[in-house]
Amino acid sequence: MEKITWETKHFKDLTANEYFELLYLRTEIFVVEQDCPYQEVDEKDRLSYHLFGRNENGTIIAVSRVLPKGVSYDEISIGRVAIKKEARGKGIADQMMIETFKFIENQYGKEAIRISAQEYLLNYYGKHGFKQVGAMYLEDDIPHIEMLCD
Repeated sequence: MEKITWETKHFKDLTANEYFELLYLRTEIFVVEQDCPYQEVDEKDRLSYHLFGRNENGTIIAVSRVLPKGVSYDEISIGRVAIKKEARGKGIADQMMIETFKFIENQYGKEAIRISAQEYLLNYYGKHGFKQVGAMYLEDDIPHIEMLCD
């Protein structure tokens, strides 16, 4: 398995280059690959922690965003979860979820986590302890499901 170096920083602690790299990957996945024009950069970035994984070449290949309580939901939330296309299917997404959960527990203690998951990822999030808590809804014309891990 490829060696990934994980790091988590609050927005205010990111360098301009790190933020650029995070946005580049997120835009590559959510706007270009999914052919979904929407406002990828939002004000929630400024309030959040950003977890990212670099491969052995130093390239960011995985990202997630941890939003404190009250930013998106009453609970802590995880969003903007993205894996570079060529890095998928290698267990990196599972590593990232484990790292994200570790960060949340270290930063906030044992807390419930609410997410808005793309519907096709229900099984993936389910294996990480999330349960569906709402009906399917469209967000930017993509089916989503609200899920909770408590």
